[in-house]
Amino acid sequence: METNLITIKPYDSVYVKVECERSIAKELSEFFTFKVPNYQYTPAYKNKVWDGQIRLYNVHTQTFYRGLISYLADFANERNYNLKNNVEMVSHSISDDSLRKYITEHLKVPFEPYDHQVEAIKHALEEQRTLLVSPTGSGKSLIIYTLMRYYLDQLPPDKKILIIVPTTSLVSQMMSDFSDYAENSDWNVEDNCHYIMSGQEKTTDKKIVISTWQSIHRENEKFFRDFHCVFGDECHLFKAKSLTGIMTKLKSCDYRVGTTGTLDGTQTHKLVIEGLFGLVKKVTTTKKLMDKDLLSRLKIDCLVLSYDNESVKQTKKAKYIDEIKWIINNEKRNEFIANLSCKLRGNTLLLFNYVKEHGFPLHDLVKEHCPDKDIYFIHGGTDVKQREEIRKHIDNVNRDSVLIASYGTCSTGINIKNINNIIFASPSRSVIRVLQSIGRGLRKSNTKDKVRLFDISDDLRYMKYVNHTYRHMQERTKIYNNERFDHTHKNLKLEG
Repeated sequence: METNLITIKPYDSVYVKVECERSIAKELSEFFTFKVPNYQYTPAYKNKVWDGQIRLYNVHTQTFYRGLISYLADFANERNYNLKNNVEMVSHSISDDSLRKYITEHLKVPFEPYDHQVEAIKHALEEQRTLLVSPTGSGKSLIIYTLMRYYLDQLPPDKKILIIVPTTSLVSQMMSDFSDYAENSDWNVEDNCHYIMSGQEKTTDKKIVISTWQSIHRENEKFFRDFHCVFGDECHLFKAKSLTGIMTKLKSCDYRVGTTGTLDGTQTHKLVIEGLFGLVKKVTTTKKLMDKDLLSRLKIDCLVLSYDNESVKQTKKAKYIDEIKWIINNEKRNEFIANLSCKLRGNTLLLFNYVKEHGFPLHDLVKEHCPDKDIYFIHGGTDVKQREEIRKHIDNVNRDSVLIASYGTCSTGINIKNINNIIFASPSRSVIRVLQSIGRGLRKSNTKDKVRLFDISDDLRYMKYVNHTYRHMQERTKIYNNERFDHTHKNLKLEG
């Protein structure tokens, strides 16, 4: 084998084969190995069956994620290695005008696509595999729909398309969105799309399968062999092992498109997601969409609650989970949240984290304090059809209600346009959760063009000690600054 030569050869739709000298192979393996965040807390690490590291290059099989070829090229260039790439990429080239015509005249979508949507679709067609980073409200479902229909026209008759989403609610919503896009055409969603969730049949003759990742991640390779195109919507929410398991079983799936609102703080490492889907393409930002008047204007009120000295002493240097328990069980705090929910005009989304300990008590309090408002409650145990009915009712009928919902069910992907206010009742420092939760209220409607967020945090500092949730508030403030959101801080004293 030639010295200093790295040769890339086709392997399958997941991997390429990378051939090189043993010394280069070892260098490759070390360079593309990283520790997983919080690995030390995983059972596999504690049981000493895993060292907490992910290796993107397998020295023994000489395989490397296909989506990371450009990273391999950078690796070779920086070290003056010769790189020979024998992997061909299939690209679909189309002009902006032709693509717009395809969407409005061929697909008969009942509105004009935005520039950023056209750019994202073009990029995906040209690159064959990509990871589209675009915020909530940017129209990712139309991007997926257009690409899906385009690839459907190109695929062999025996091949199918797989669309994977993180929640059952998103399965229903995607079916609903596709129906809206196809309402002026002869293309029928029910005739062409099969959905898998909550025990639904997994085998079908239909060309398009929409499924939660939880429903299919245990399926064997035989289940995945007919899929030639895959979309991973909100792919940052898939568990790392499950995402890798699904995507590596798609051996003959050349077309791969992932979508996400943000990658900061994701459960899976950025390189793994890019390796499985393709390189990141930043489509647009929330601020740009606001400036173009495509999203509602956002005003954030950071409400910092402070407590009496006795309360501060009770929580001094408490473990994180103990501080959280103290906060969500604080009667004065919950009364404050309930009163705030009642005073706000319009539809309010009240988000919490712990269902039994916080969600149910908040629901009872808000119902007690707000007898003149319609009160809705959504958590993991709420039936999918009931969630969809609540969503439609708030969007189309109600103008002054409170939706009390868990972060897990409503912070991602749920499309409720007529949300006027959002309340963060539980503290969080996750970039993903914060931005996705804000996105619940940013979509415009005929009845609103602005949304107000009340970010509730707790100041339990004692001398030089800074409590956990106060630090989380500081992290959220950094997010607001980075996103250039309009935000102010107000300090409020709670007694007791």
